[in-house]
Amino acid sequence: MKKLLLVGAVALFGAMNAQTTFGVKAGYVLSTLKYEVNNMSVNSDGKSSFYVGGLVEHKLTDKFALQAELLYADLGGKTTEEESEGGYYVKATGKDNIGSLLVPISAKYFVANAFSLSAGLNFGFVVSAKTKVDIDHNLPAEYADYIDELETESDFKDNIKTLNLSPFVGAEYTLSNGLFFDARYNFGITNMVKNPENGEKAHLSYLQIGLGYKF
Repeated sequence: MKKLLLVGAVALFGAMNAQTTFGVKAGYVLSTLKYEVNNMSVNSDGKSSFYVGGLVEHKLTDKFALQAELLYADLGGKTTEEESEGGYYVKATGKDNIGSLLVPISAKYFVANAFSLSAGLNFGFVVSAKTKVDIDHNLPAEYADYIDELETESDFKDNIKTLNLSPFVGAEYTLSNGLFFDARYNFGITNMVKNPENGEKAHLSYLQIGLGYKF
């Protein structure tokens, strides 16, 4: 009887282990910030950067699976303003760089053995937040010191919330050798402004396109 239970336990462990897959992934991320102040909204330009991390996938059936990930992503937005007059121009580019640890939890449906659709919730934890302003111009040399003062980098981590919740939808295609390609869009629903005084809002949304490998 004991031998039978032992054999059953080993078989059960083997079956569970076979259903659980680990992997790594990395790719391109395009993020935007939507600002709202006094019933007026402005969308930033897209900021291109990267994400990287790992995942664990557990198959519940042939058609359904759960997946959890731990990723680092460089998110944010970009704004550009340009003025010109009398042959001179000034172009100011501001980048909000929000370094985040992401913990996406998703449910996956396998349309085919190699192709799946997913939906879930992304728990984003802000680890750094800085704004950098760069200025390109052809002004006379006497304006150089003034321009240098405008080119700054400031920290705004204390002004935004640490947790950013983002529902997402995505798709994945996996090759027989374990290599996979995936795409995902994360919808920014959290107002990231920590203490809004006049109804200020900031929502962070982002597109991920990448590849990975499952062991």
